[in-house]
Amino acid sequence: MAAMMNRLLNLLNQNKERAKPLEVKNEGDTTHVYLFDAIGGWWGVEAESFIKTLNDISDSNIVLHINSPGGDVFAARAIATAIKQHSSNITAQIDGLCASAATYISAACKSVSMADGGFYMVHEGWTLAIGNKRDLSKTIALLEKVDNSIVNDYQKKTGADRDQIVDWMEEETWFSAEEAKEHGFIDSIIDEEAGPNNAANWNLSAYANAPAALVKNKVTDNKSDDDDFDIEENKEFLAKLKRQTEALALAHPG
Repeated sequence: MAAMMNRLLNLLNQNKERAKPLEVKNEGDTTHVYLFDAIGGWWGVEAESFIKTLNDISDSNIVLHINSPGGDVFAARAIATAIKQHSSNITAQIDGLCASAATYISAACKSVSMADGGFYMVHEGWTLAIGNKRDLSKTIALLEKVDNSIVNDYQKKTGADRDQIVDWMEEETWFSAEEAKEHGFIDSIIDEEAGPNNAANWNLSAYANAPAALVKNKVTDNKSDDDDFDIEENKEFLAKLKRQTEALALAHPG
């Protein structure tokens, strides 16, 4: 359990070194926004910053380019809500990796295209819990509600059977572009291939089923994936994670 916790937290901590700042480029009546980062204010793009950037765009068309290993589900939900409420026609283009919380953002767009060779990953929600058996039981119940809200989003996007979506999430399923299109997570595949600077530049060690093509190319550093994550230095983050899990569960009681 301790090793898994370290891998989970280091997933975000190590990927912060590989992210790119949020970039915006204008081409005629279309604006391109590049989300090539983990999601969440501790180790990636902040929801507040992303939403402000988005709301400053008035072009009729916005293409959101995604290459992200995931991150904070709550930040991703805030971004997804802003996308749905925006007056522009927002489409997503997955240029490499769209994993975990990044998938909620892509699903909020009007349509989703994906580079040939890219990957799309869904899994159950993760959190951390410390306490007695009653505390842990409450955490389990909260995570079940969080997962239920995620299933609802995927079902709206794909039209897939609910039990099938649950199975995919439980198994931490990685879809190729062809598989993602077959199952309704994306709408089209673009000719450009996901290059080594896109899908394969993230540290994916925390994920159990990451494709070998991605893991073997992952960036390494001087720290082991299982090096201790300093809990004392990150108490604020852990407390916020717990509060956000509770808040999302209350917002999605079904």
